[in-house]
Amino acid sequence: MADVIMPQMGESIFEGTITKWLKKPGDKIERDEPLFEISTDKVDAEIPSPSAGVLKEIKVNEGQTVPIQTVVAVIDADGAGASAGAPAAASAPAPAPAKAEAPAQVSAPPKTEAPLKPPPSPASAPQAAAPSATTAPQQRPNGQKIRSSPLVRRIARENNVDLSQIPGTGAGGRISKHDIRAAIEGGASRSAPGVSATAAAPARAASVPPPAAGGAAASAVLETAVPREKMYFGHYEVQPMSVMRQRIAEHMVLSKRVSPHVYSVDEVNVSGIAAVRSKLKDKFEQSSGTKLTFMPFFVRAAVEGLRAFPTVNSSVDGTNIVLHKECNIGIAVALDWGLIVPVIKNAEEKNFLGIARALNDLAERARAKKLKPEEVAESTFSITNPGVFGGLFGLPVINQPNVAILGLGTIEKRPVVVDDAIAIRSMVYLTLSYDHRVVDGAVAHQFMGKVKHTLENWTESIL
Repeated sequence: MADVIMPQMGESIFEGTITKWLKKPGDKIERDEPLFEISTDKVDAEIPSPSAGVLKEIKVNEGQTVPIQTVVAVIDADGAGASAGAPAAASAPAPAPAKAEAPAQVSAPPKTEAPLKPPPSPASAPQAAAPSATTAPQQRPNGQKIRSSPLVRRIARENNVDLSQIPGTGAGGRISKHDIRAAIEGGASRSAPGVSATAAAPARAASVPPPAAGGAAASAVLETAVPREKMYFGHYEVQPMSVMRQRIAEHMVLSKRVSPHVYSVDEVNVSGIAAVRSKLKDKFEQSSGTKLTFMPFFVRAAVEGLRAFPTVNSSVDGTNIVLHKECNIGIAVALDWGLIVPVIKNAEEKNFLGIARALNDLAERARAKKLKPEEVAESTFSITNPGVFGGLFGLPVINQPNVAILGLGTIEKRPVVVDDAIAIRSMVYLTLSYDHRVVDGAVAHQFMGKVKHTLENWTESIL
């Protein structure tokens, strides 16, 4: 027999959610063949089988979150014990998870022609002990060291939560993101010293829809501005958010709450790079083995802008501005099941070909769920491309902890005035969403001017 364990997908990751089993009990499986899919705070990934044999038992069901090193399945390496009745093992009760669970998910009602009643309101999230409003110490009152990730500590700072008062349910007593979110939802961040979290918790259960898989952390982003009964009317069906969709929602709500978004729009004549691409794309692919798209041109132009205006390549830590020396460019990749932002590290050190190869490699592995956690972390600036779907332009949400994101519109031929005459040129709208705590309008437009100048006066060889 061989145990299949929840792997650690990065140094700061201590738990994972099984989103899909690709095999069922009784199925034969080869070594390194994809066995199940997981979702973590950083990335979604396919996990290969550690050995060949027959999948004998599934111990952790889809939608469950468990600590790393938890046995999630058993493989019969010899194929012994497999039988036609093996699939029944999937319905065996799963072991109690090692972390505090949110209220049970309400099953999605089937689509119907008759009006349905709203699902019952869920019970409140588990209450945490009331913390004080002081900065989180490094040790608990009993002298035990607090174990938590940088993300958890940042959430604690932003919400004025005392981590010493929150029991950790992760591996080794580590405080997970779910723990601190449950504490915040329970009123911890709004409690004065000596006031219990239960007394401070707002009565919001009636206005929050049933949480999807993901538990207490999801409830923070599923708040609604109207009573639940005003959403459930007529003919409808309920589709729980996937784990990835919950985390996208959480990230976007956090960004809009933290960063005062301002937007700048510019129009760029990209006829020159369109001509270069049209002329050399076949030769480029033959010599390099990778496709030539427009994106490497925009990445290179963005790097030039970041070099000229380093404030745009920064992060905010309280009253400090962290100016990054590397240009780590996050590229938003649309997936059938959501969105992910893999990162081109040290883009300022790469030539055009290096950027093109990195772009294509990251995009392909993102769609195949082959990215590593470190490949979606430590971005300093991001680019998103709604234009690939025909969008004229968009106003994207800043990808935290960045202070700006560049949006690319569709490239299309339009009539423009050139030397007092009407001419047809390939044009594109660029938008910059930026955090006005750090980036002022003057700097934003100077940055956009540098990007525009680089694209309209392209001189770099692409071969």
